[in-house]
Amino acid sequence: MLQLLRKIAFPISLIYALVVHVRNFLFDAGIFSSKSYETPTICVGNLSVGGTGKTPMTEYLLRILNNRKTAVLSRGYKRKSKGFYLANDATTVMELGDEPYQMHKKFPEVAVAVDADRRNGIEKLEKLVNPEVIVLDDAFQHRKVKPTFSILLTTHQNLYVDDWYLPTGSLRDAKKEAKRADLIIVTKCPQDIDDIERNAVEEKLGPLKHQQVLFANLAYHGYVSDGGEEKIPLNELKNKKMALVTGIASPGPLVRYLDGAGIDCKHFEFGDHHHFSESDIAQFKDYELILTTEKDFVRLKGRLDRLYFLEIAHSFSEKDESVLKNAIENLF
Repeated sequence: MLQLLRKIAFPISLIYALVVHVRNFLFDAGIFSSKSYETPTICVGNLSVGGTGKTPMTEYLLRILNNRKTAVLSRGYKRKSKGFYLANDATTVMELGDEPYQMHKKFPEVAVAVDADRRNGIEKLEKLVNPEVIVLDDAFQHRKVKPTFSILLTTHQNLYVDDWYLPTGSLRDAKKEAKRADLIIVTKCPQDIDDIERNAVEEKLGPLKHQQVLFANLAYHGYVSDGGEEKIPLNELKNKKMALVTGIASPGPLVRYLDGAGIDCKHFEFGDHHHFSESDIAQFKDYELILTTEKDFVRLKGRLDRLYFLEIAHSFSEKDESVLKNAIENLF
């Protein structure tokens, strides 16, 4: 049914594509302006809507930058606050948004702020925090800011070159805008991806001379966590009556990982950034254990007992990890 609706919406996607191309032309022609900043800025983004692993990539960069005074600027999707907001000790997930809040809790030494106006957000951070570097989360399409360094993410299962524009496909920006990236990272690759497959993907992407293509797969921890001291190895969960609750764009890799680990769950799937109502929670609150993603955990914590999450991170080959680290370090 969904595929049929997408085909019916094809004429709308043509209008959307036209608007996107005109907007980018106006920026390229200098009619709309892009502003650079003295503070180095690293943009992490994609050309599609959701599911490429932007938050884990931002967290990966924060670990590389752990010896720098770093700030993160995000939009704060579906937050209740307005305008610029800088996280503090009393900040709630509703004020910051789920993904920025997750980073705020994991990296308390990092200044995490949200603002839909990226220019205003950067200028506020420069004034209030004076960071050495600002990581712009999900900002590739925000052309009012010209970042120092841009990282474009695309999934192995749905490369942007094979995609189409909304609402028929998932592209929110033009494929040719990939030219603005310094690094293209193919995420969610198979664990056993070989050089033949890497070369085939790279040839399909057609990187420019200034670009490098890196490959990452999702690495799952071998345990679930309650966000505190308690950690349960996955092999101890095989005989439990469990619910898997997801409110993310692409739960498929997580579901497949749990299946491969022999973990049997009843999957309750919701839309990306879903705000869980009491009626939602009533569907799964009585399960012996409730497993969710780290992003969903910050929205469900305190509302459920026996709630755990499975943490993920991007994993690179030693060579690709070295390329990424060197590229970041060369900004200073």
